[in-house]
Amino acid sequence: MTVTEIASPWLTDLDPRAVDEVVARLQDAADHGRTVVIAAHIGPDGDALGAALALHLALSRRGARTLPTWGEEPLRVPAAYADLPGIDDLVAPSDIPVDEVDLLVSVDSASVSRLGALQPLLAAGAPVIVIDHHPTNTRFGTVHLVAARAAATVVIVDELLRRLDVDLDVDLATCLYVGLVTDTGRFQHATTDRAAMELGGRLIEAGVAHEELTRRLFGTRTVGELTLLARALERLTFVPEARLVHAHVTAEDATEAGAGLEATEAIIDVVRTADVAEVAMVGRQETTGAWRISLRSRGAIDVGVVAARFDGGGHERAAGFTAEGTFDEVVDRLVAVLEEVRGG
Repeated sequence: MTVTEIASPWLTDLDPRAVDEVVARLQDAADHGRTVVIAAHIGPDGDALGAALALHLALSRRGARTLPTWGEEPLRVPAAYADLPGIDDLVAPSDIPVDEVDLLVSVDSASVSRLGALQPLLAAGAPVIVIDHHPTNTRFGTVHLVAARAAATVVIVDELLRRLDVDLDVDLATCLYVGLVTDTGRFQHATTDRAAMELGGRLIEAGVAHEELTRRLFGTRTVGELTLLARALERLTFVPEARLVHAHVTAEDATEAGAGLEATEAIIDVVRTADVAEVAMVGRQETTGAWRISLRSRGAIDVGVVAARFDGGGHERAAGFTAEGTFDEVVDRLVAVLEEVRGG
């Protein structure tokens, strides 16, 4: 047994034949200058962006024509990720030459709905590689690398880069580290294992500015983000029968505060600490009127399963979905599902 196998039990979640096929397809794309769309999920977090940009940097250096993107327009990069290597190379969905796409790589998306405006690419005929670590992944691609025990999608991407013999420079390490540290909650979440800790150490050795990144990602909030947090906490509500604590912000709130989607993560991180909460929920209204819902669990309820009931997905303790209707209607539907899941 190799050191990699000892330190990375998540690798056994993957079909070795699928790993070989993905490596071969990525190598072929690099060798022949093929056009590869690398898609993060809508409302990308650090893991989605870090995984997409790491693949973009690595494959483009090898000769592929890579188009990093996600399925929303305009592309609004969260302030915390504005300086990530490769971020200036992002391509809007409307600028992607659909007829020229040779390969679509989806990173960190558990379902087709998370591709947003990029969903038509699935019908364009190009092979689709799905790289993800969400246990609720629906396997919507041609070949799948889904490792539910991987601490983050960047962990799987790092393994692919290793098999492609890509040298780990500071830019690649920075993208991977941002994904790792955000999805493990600064190595606090239950998914943090030896493999994640060892990868973090290796990335720091590669030159990652750990202190600066930590301050930017977790220690800095704009006045607008704090204003939105205050507005959400004014609406904090406890639903005793569901052990649910929820809060929300409207599209108007966000516009007035000048805060981006990333502010929702700051809100859920506070709401989840409520001592009476078994499940925490934060709703962020989009300009269309739909609600983007974030869920967190202390462990008794699998919110990944709950989110899947709303065509969303995620992990046992962190998940999300999008829903229509008033916020109260969404809460009522969620409470009903929570009671059903708990009863089951």
